[in-house]
Amino acid sequence: MATLTDDPLIAAMAIDRMLPLHESSRRLRELYPECPRVYGVAVLADVSVRRWWPLESAVHTDRLQAMFDAAALDMDRRSAARQLAATLVHTVIGRVVALVVLEARAWDTGLENLWVHVDSDGVVDWAGVVDPTVRVLPSDPYFATDDLDCLRDGVVQLPSEAALTTWVAHRCHRTLEPLFAKLHAVSRGAISVATMWHIVGSTVVATATQVPQLAGADELSAMRRGQAVLDALVGFGLPVRGRWAPRPRTRNACEIRAALPMLLASTDR
Repeated sequence: MATLTDDPLIAAMAIDRMLPLHESSRRLRELYPECPRVYGVAVLADVSVRRWWPLESAVHTDRLQAMFDAAALDMDRRSAARQLAATLVHTVIGRVVALVVLEARAWDTGLENLWVHVDSDGVVDWAGVVDPTVRVLPSDPYFATDDLDCLRDGVVQLPSEAALTTWVAHRCHRTLEPLFAKLHAVSRGAISVATMWHIVGSTVVATATQVPQLAGADELSAMRRGQAVLDALVGFGLPVRGRWAPRPRTRNACEIRAALPMLLASTDR
């Protein structure tokens, strides 16, 4: 079995000081040791920025158009749009929900905070954050030590699980909304924005089901937190429940491993 250090990008990270996000991301990488970039994020200050770009630029440049056009060379336009939507969903909410359900922690998924790394084919295969601050609960193990400096250590305490899951849902909503609008435009409506939100719902359910099994963690707590994220998204008026989108096809082998093996078959036509 491959080890974490087999990944050249991870091995090359230059971490000056270990923060709670570093520790959480390491544990997320261990979920798939052979494909350690599937879950977790990098801290942008730790990596070379070659092949990295800010996710925000996808809204204001032709990056999504180029990615959609490349995918459409290999499949029909509808499938290409689904694939790209699934990539965006996993990047923004799939990764962070894995941490929420396992550790009740979350990084900021704001559009201005996320960067993505692409492989030689231009396919997104990793994500990073500019600000490594994590939101945690009062019961977080971080607070077990007497030597605390939350500002220095990149930790913000939220009062409850409900506050955490609502904050995560809100930040993901604000990031995905303009990305979905852009994808709908560049694909000329190949799939609806509602279908993209269905993929979000599928992703949250699958992550909350699959990740605790991989980690040997409490499945009931994980599902409760995943459902709380969905409840918050529904509260924002988003169609994340109901008719589910089919499992998207993706060209990245590691993303297939993380992708959503438990997605329900769609009746969407």
